[in-house]
Amino acid sequence: MPQPLVIAYHLVWTAYGWWLPNDPRGSMSHWIADEEIERLGEAHYGRKPIQPSRSTVRQFHQQAAETLQYPLLKFEPAEFEIVAAGLARSIEAQRYTCYAAAVMPEHIHLVIRKHRDKAEEMIAKLQSVSRLHVMQTGLHDTSHPVWTTGGHKGFIDNPDRVRTTIRYIERNPVEDGLPAQHWPFVSEYDGWPLHAGHSPNSPYARGLREARQRRGSEGG
Repeated sequence: MPQPLVIAYHLVWTAYGWWLPNDPRGSMSHWIADEEIERLGEAHYGRKPIQPSRSTVRQFHQQAAETLQYPLLKFEPAEFEIVAAGLARSIEAQRYTCYAAAVMPEHIHLVIRKHRDKAEEMIAKLQSVSRLHVMQTGLHDTSHPVWTTGGHKGFIDNPDRVRTTIRYIERNPVEDGLPAQHWPFVSEYDGWPLHAGHSPNSPYARGLREARQRRGSEGG
């Protein structure tokens, strides 16, 4: 079966301590290095098909907070701009195209257009530069980790899904009772790679047409 085209990534990662290898929602870790954390449960690689209740996740975080080396890190709304500035520095340095971003108290959401870097490399670079920026501003003690290393990557294979994911990310702060966010490093999505003036014979355009035809024939 042909591999789906990837035109963008939905990247998610958390502030320190909020997504451990044995998180009841699943994680991107195969094993647990810390014996104290290991006692909280087994690691499950990938997102679990049946997600736990919020109370289960909350209870896990409460138990984890007692075993972590540092306190759970949670950003206040007044600190969001500092975090966003760190993300902006990294996005500019790596020449990423960002279509959506949400800075939340415990996590980050981004939509980044396909790039030479793999999704894992994007997360690592974004975390590295933004971590340094947060530390340089004196927002938190330099000995305290800023991010949980690694994160979740969602593969987006067509413009409609890009738009759907953008709307989801834009709603995140509002649904959490926070003001809507508008960051200067976010570019308006222009339909890439089917944007105005694109070549109808580009590999992406051909691949997307073929994918739609396959879905149509399978549906029929």
